[in-house]
Amino acid sequence: MSRFSKTGPEAELKAEPKIWLIIPAAGIGSRMQADRPKQYLPLAGRPIIEHTLERLSRVLPDAEYIICLNPDDPYWPEIQHPKGITLRQVDGGKERANSVLNGLKSIADEAHVDDWVLVHDVARPCVRASDITKLLTELAADPVGGILALRVSDTMKRSNDLSTDNTSRICATVDRTGLWQALTPQMFRFERLFTALEQALLAKVSITDEASALEWAGYQPRLVSGCRDNIKVTHPDDLAFAELFLNAQVLITPSLQEKE
Repeated sequence: MSRFSKTGPEAELKAEPKIWLIIPAAGIGSRMQADRPKQYLPLAGRPIIEHTLERLSRVLPDAEYIICLNPDDPYWPEIQHPKGITLRQVDGGKERANSVLNGLKSIADEAHVDDWVLVHDVARPCVRASDITKLLTELAADPVGGILALRVSDTMKRSNDLSTDNTSRICATVDRTGLWQALTPQMFRFERLFTALEQALLAKVSITDEASALEWAGYQPRLVSGCRDNIKVTHPDDLAFAELFLNAQVLITPSLQEKE
């Protein structure tokens, strides 16, 4: 029997899986070249992290939220939390995978094997409620889970990193058939995600997102098509694009507006 399983009548009568939402937010965002981690940079008058939490709370008000922070984070106490959500804080790790695993460990005594865990990038403040709802709906009966993603539409090039003149040069054009760009949230069954992440890290496998841990463990997560405005703020010019997307989403005509 799984170390995470509930036993007795409680387990037999369990109806709907609980939703746990993990937000890794322990990174320093070095590529932003800013004086603070990127999640605390201002976006449309508020820190990025506040936009992200508000978006998530509108569509997942009953989820249990776990935010993974740098233990020495001086900015978090000043952040305004959405009203009505249950949010717990855990220490983040060196890499994203370590932070997510810490979050999973913090709920190991409470979570059921088939509970859903959604992991969302703190720096994706433009995620649409409709995309999250679509992810939940399409994966509801899936035994493993899946991710929001975008089909690659541009021509892909591979560079030659062995160039001796400090330039990047094309060494091949990559066939984009079947290629997708991973987004978040990524959504998986609790026990499978926990076990895959834990074992992959013990094996010193490079894990770039939750799906890559499940892939390494032999699973094939589902791909759920998402919207292109679900960008991740990584570089300085991403802030301007994120603000444009936020403003555009507010101006969507009533017939297309998301139910938030």
